Amino acid sequence: MNSPPETPSSAGRSDAELLTAHINGDPHAFSEIVKRHRDRMWAVALRTLGDPDEAADAVQDAFVSAYRKAATFRGEAAVTTWLHRIVVNACLDRMRRKSVRPVADDELIEAAERDTPMPDQTLEREVSMEVSAALKLLPADQRAALVLVDMMGYSVEDAAQVLEVPSGTVKSRCARGRAKLAPILSHLRNRSDLTRVSSAKGAELRDG
Repeated sequence: MNSPPETPSSAGRSDAELLTAHINGDPHAFSEIVKRHRDRMWAVALRTLGDPDEAADAVQDAFVSAYRKAATFRGEAAVTTWLHRIVVNACLDRMRRKSVRPVADDELIEAAERDTPMPDQTLEREVSMEVSAALKLLPADQRAALVLVDMMGYSVEDAAQVLEVPSGTVKSRCARGRAKLAPILSHLRNRSDLTRVSSAKGAELRDG
């Protein structure tokens, strides 16, 4: 008797079950993990790097790494945390190896809004561009912490797991990053646009 198709059953399994199935040779399991999490990985990479091409390459590198190193997953954190750790590390590696090339405003806007249209897009796109440009001025470690906590909605504790540093280090990096961004983005302080952009991205990560 022929076995039933793998794809429908894969969709009903947890991330951890899919990863175990992948390790055990299921040819469809990892594809389901990619399908579930690629948009979130892309959002993290784009916010961290500010460059669509670099972000796409970082996500690809991260998934290749996760595919090859699946057996190293010990279940000490959620699969999503493990994946985010890999993509953040891929981004940080790229940031340390070279300066990310400047990106035309239209290009970054198109990439950032490709799959997540929001109301009042003109204002929010303007704010998103200003925030992205400001983030590029921060050191890599501060940028990664702020992206996870302020832009993607992670708790300090969850961000600490992703970055593999103490919670106090995340708080310190966020505080230093915010202090540097404050004078640059002070004109946005009394506008609701910044909050809406950040909260929308965070909700997308948590609920998507």
